[in-house]
Formats: sequence, C-alpha cells, structure tokens
Amino acid sequence: MELSSLSLPPLRYPKPSRSSLLPIFPFSDRKCAYFGYSVCKMATLRNSCNLENGYLVVDAELGYVVAKSELAGTGMADASYSLSAIAAISLIGFMIVVHPFVLLFDRYRRKAQHFIAKLRASATVAPFFKIEHEGLENLPSHDAPAVYVSNHQSFLDIYTLLTLGRSYKFISKTGVFLFPIIGWAMSMMGIIPLKRMDSRSQLECLKRCMDLVRNGASVFFFPEGTRGKDGNLGDFKKGAFSVAAKTGVPVIPITLIGTGRIMPAGMERVLNPGSVKVIIHKPIEESDPEILRQVARNTILDTLKRRG
Repeated sequence: MELSSLSLPPLRYPKPSRSSLLPIFPFSDRKCAYFGYSVCKMATLRNSCNLENGYLVVDAELGYVVAKSELAGTGMADASYSLSAIAAISLIGFMIVVHPFVLLFDRYRRKAQHFIAKLRASATVAPFFKIEHEGLENLPSHDAPAVYVSNHQSFLDIYTLLTLGRSYKFISKTGVFLFPIIGWAMSMMGIIPLKRMDSRSQLECLKRCMDLVRNGASVFFFPEGTRGKDGNLGDFKKGAFSVAAKTGVPVIPITLIGTGRIMPAGMERVLNPGSVKVIIHKPIEESDPEILRQVARNTILDTLKRRG
C-alpha cells in the first residue's frame, strides 16, 4: 500500500499551556507534532483492524491529528492512541510519586526515573519500527559511570537510546524544559540544560557533567552538536572527551544506523518504514581527550561506512 493513498489535512500546532496534558508524543513542540502526524500516517498503513467511518480520530484537544483515510474498511486500532495517551499520563504520575524517594536514595543516577522513561520510549517506537542491538556485552555495569557518545541523525535518536535502559544524562536545550509533562519528566530524570551559544552555560554544563560522573552517574553526548542533515558524520566537539579524561572514566561509542532514513533531520513530517540498528562499541580508555575524540569518531565513522 502506497503512502499516497492517504489524504491528510494540514496539521495544527496548538500552543502549549500550563494546563495542557501532553500525550506520549509532546505535540506542543512543532517538530514533535510532525512526529505524531507521521506516526498516524504510518499506523494507518501498518495496522489491520477496522477504521471508524474511514477516519483516524484522536483527541484534538491534546494536539492529535484527525486524518481522513482511503483505507476505510482495511482497519486501524483506534484504541491504541487512547492507550498511548493514558500510558504517558500514568507514567508521569509514577515519576512524580517516586521522585522524593529518588532524591533521597539515588540523587545522581535516578534509575527509577530512567526505567519509566525506557517504558515510555519503548511504547513510542515499538509499534512503528524494530530496534536491533549489537554489542550489549560492551556496556559497563549499571553502576559504573561512563561517557557515552553517538552520531546524531534524527529526532528518533533519543527515543532509540532510551530503550537501552541505561540511566545516562542527556544534554538538552533549556527551552525544552518549559513544556508541560515532557519538561517535568526531563527535570526529574536529571537531564542537563544548556543554552546554546552561551559560553557560561557551556562551562556550567561541563562542570555538572563532571560532578555527575564523579558521583557515579553516566552522561551522554552527541559530540557533533546537532543532527546531521546530509547523512555525513560531522566533526566531534571536545567537551565529552574532556569530561572523560578529567574524571578517568571510559568513553562508550555508539553507532546509530537507520534513524536518519526513517525520520530525516528537518523532515519530521516523514516516518518512512525501516529498522534501526544500535551498535555499542568497546570502551575507550585514554587520558588524552584529543586521542579519545579521534578514536571515538573513527570508530563510528568506519562503522557507518561499512554498514550504514
């Protein structure tokens, strides 16, 4: 069945408000809205139970899409979207309930919050593409701090990496923390805020990363600094490797293959069919950040050339 068999109206971008309840996809962000829009199109093609009156209907108040489909009669699990919204709201409830205990007993790693985030990420991506993991034996133990680095291809990368179930701390733009539900979850997980093009914020970010690592937590960097739009691996910035060198922990390179084809950077309205491969490479231990940077980049680059 061709994607062109769908006739879809323009997508609305509702403004976020304090009272808004976001579903499993945070649609108050334009890019996230594109993701949900594409998910609806893909689900219409892939599911096999009846559509109701030829429409894919999801709550417009929550920012979901209402799409008219020519696949009427071929099927769609309408209830799956309601279940996804309920799951997201329920999970943020669990995070809020356990958070005081997390702060008391696991302030730095926050394993419970990351486990809940893994459930949410798995529920988000599992119906739409398969993730295959390689090199799981190269992951350090859950209690061993490390600096993880990866290539960055797509909006889907963080969802994909959360399915590994490791409690590493990502770095995110400060503006994302303002969104209800998603911002609360990020704060409770200990995600590190960063103001781009602000040298003081960058310095504070690196200091916080080193503090986390020294207290037993792991951090995750996309050392290219942004998503690649041409499929090529960009230059790696030095920050992640300085953190690893100064704290004496290993760097764990990870190669992501396929997320950029399923949802290319800058094309969040597209959700192509496909699968994703997550390749975890052997830890790199070195005291020189420049050597760490070069070895990690070459490891990921060689893998992309051979298998990407």
